[in-house]
Amino acid sequence: MPAPSAKPSDDDAPPGLDRRDWIAGLERGVGIIEAFDDAHPRMTASEAGQRTGMTRTAARRYLLTLQHMGYVATDGKLFWLTPRVLRLGQSYLESARLPRIVQPFLQRVAAGTHETAYLAVLDGDEVVYIARNGPNRSMNTGYVLGARVTAQVTASGMLMLALRPEEETRRWLATHELQVFTSHTIASKEQLARELARIRARGWALSEQQLDLNSRGIAVPLRDRHGELVGALNITMPMGRESSDGAVARVLPVLRETAEAMRNLI
Repeated sequence: MPAPSAKPSDDDAPPGLDRRDWIAGLERGVGIIEAFDDAHPRMTASEAGQRTGMTRTAARRYLLTLQHMGYVATDGKLFWLTPRVLRLGQSYLESARLPRIVQPFLQRVAAGTHETAYLAVLDGDEVVYIARNGPNRSMNTGYVLGARVTAQVTASGMLMLALRPEEETRRWLATHELQVFTSHTIASKEQLARELARIRARGWALSEQQLDLNSRGIAVPLRDRHGELVGALNITMPMGRESSDGAVARVLPVLRETAEAMRNLI
């Protein structure tokens, strides 16, 4: 999580939002929830305050309110999230139109390739998988619904980064540190810039052993009827004995055909 930045006060709405419509407390409450991660699964009020730019007293009030709502538990000193937080993500999956529309098409991809198919969207620096369909045998190299993964090491993530306006892509590269997960992870910004340019030119992405040594991903863009990018359709599979060219030849046509078939429905 990035270092906390200065938060607007209740009287200081962020740009683009009228002061009368701004509820700073809501932002701070959500910020407290987002402050918990794998490196900070349990925190004191002081630690939560440091991560969100609040005083200990303010952070404690938000944590106790979240405890009352059932989103946080405590032993009197440390605080941690409860499973009730998952309701927030479930509300999106149950109410959003896109995951529902794409599901039968993912089933078609899975049936045509015998691999697990996903719909991914870009949220900041991470890919979020909002729909999936396919055999469970690939779960050891796949993603659960709602999983968030660093964009730079997935086919879907690199594709969506590459298809941003070029100035945005250059700015992203200039302001982000690359994470290394395996000996095959692209760790050089210059090399990643070349790979993103290659992906932009050909219109699809291949990622191999970037996040996991046994994982290969292939992704194509999903666009709406106006040509706007709304996500990426991708296959994730074990490396196995199949060559890169063989895997691409087998699944890329299915992904492209499916993405085109969906275009007028989004």
